[in-house]
Amino acid sequence: MIPLLILGLLKQKPGSYGYELLALMEERHYKYIVNFTKGSFYYNLQQLEEKQYIKKVNQLDQTREKHNYIITELGDKEFEKLMVKYGSKTDYINLSFYAAMLFTDEYKKDEMIKLIKIQIQQTQSKISLLEQTLHHNETIPTYFKKMLENSHSHHLVNLEWFEGLLEDIKNE
Repeated sequence: MIPLLILGLLKQKPGSYGYELLALMEERHYKYIVNFTKGSFYYNLQQLEEKQYIKKVNQLDQTREKHNYIITELGDKEFEKLMVKYGSKTDYINLSFYAAMLFTDEYKKDEMIKLIKIQIQQTQSKISLLEQTLHHNETIPTYFKKMLENSHSHHLVNLEWFEGLLEDIKNE
């Protein structure tokens, strides 16, 4: 999915350089949608260039080494293809915690309580981050704001679920 993000951002901001695109992905919290690292981002950027989906353009700032990119006609076609591929796909919600939950009865109660508390803490942190982004960033496109609101709602439900699990396990 990283290629879709890069191509989409280049459609929104033609002439951006690599670090600028990566910073946008981080600023917009795309990590809630796609798992990426700096290395995976630059690998995908390189792959897109090798496949001629993007190309370097003359940089305006000659003071430092920057590679500005634009999407090519071939890249536009790939973007359309990826939009259909990912836009028509529905994935299961997959928390790695679900796998651990399968074996709760085989795990020490006190240790399971610790794990649930970690999940609560991490979920509260995600909720806080989402709320900060939603309330303090007027540059978020409407559709992405709706996605973040949906993610926020899911995290609130998960928080309630984790808190219920914690009560259940404590009362056993």
